[in-house]
Amino acid sequence: MPLATVDLAIVGAGPTGLFAAYYAGFRGLRTAVIDTLPEAGGQITAMYPEKQIFDVGGFPEIKGRDLVENLLRQAAPFEPLYLLGHQALKLQHVDGLPVLDLTGDLRVEAKALLITGGLGSFAPRPLPAAEGFRGAGIVYFVPELAAHAGQDVVIVGGGDSAFDWALALHGVARSTVIVHRRERFRAHAATIDRVRALGVPIIVNAQVTAIHGTTHVEGVAIDVKDEGPRELPADAVVAALGFTADLGPLGEWGLDLDHRTISVDSTMAASLPRVYAAGDIAAYPGKVKLIATGFGEAATAVNNAAVAIDPAAHLFPGHSSENP
Repeated sequence: MPLATVDLAIVGAGPTGLFAAYYAGFRGLRTAVIDTLPEAGGQITAMYPEKQIFDVGGFPEIKGRDLVENLLRQAAPFEPLYLLGHQALKLQHVDGLPVLDLTGDLRVEAKALLITGGLGSFAPRPLPAAEGFRGAGIVYFVPELAAHAGQDVVIVGGGDSAFDWALALHGVARSTVIVHRRERFRAHAATIDRVRALGVPIIVNAQVTAIHGTTHVEGVAIDVKDEGPRELPADAVVAALGFTADLGPLGEWGLDLDHRTISVDSTMAASLPRVYAAGDIAAYPGKVKLIATGFGEAATAVNNAAVAIDPAAHLFPGHSSENP
């Protein structure tokens, strides 16, 4: 197999993995960043690149796309090796060091491994009414808001994603309406209030029964409890119904797992030698799943991995401002 030899292999190119690549470079470690997706950014790039993120320290608000770009720029001086579009299939230890086999007949030998794979491989939950529809216009994410400029957009769902897309598309699309099968929503109350304040119609107790159109969406049929069938104009349908996650081959590596997460200690070490985890995939008592949490876990994991790689190294590397 074509071989890459690095100090630290990072599985997962989401925000936590990208920050880990920077921090490992800061510690003088050569890294490879591996991800099944063809672009860096993980769930942010795949699911909400245009949404504003409000809970990253130092940024009152920042678009997901811009956060990923900043993280790539931050790591760039240390020249990480990006192996995107490749899934990590098999982990073995050779002489106590981790070796990864990837799709594409690639192999990565490392002195330590950091898993930052978020929720693992994920796929959107399908919209049942769209199963027989063969045209275009059914989307599960909105990578480019401009693609929906001037369109009538129906958003199906009642979670954060549905209401976030309604906020993002308001003023871009010609019209936006939310359709939800229940009266209650899973979204944050403040976000719901913002959407209502914009005057976005919200139809509750309603099911999408059909998608009209031949080559492209031309309308949506819904059935509203106690009201009956209705027709909605639509050029696009955003099915924001959540997604399913699967650890994939990682689940067979022999790690101690807590449901679909990896159990770690206070150093972010997992149950296998020289294997660490950080971000949403890491589990310990009191864990809070936030991007900000993942950044701190990445630094903790990298610093402890640096000592495992070189026992003469210091756990605390000093402040970056003192060592540009």
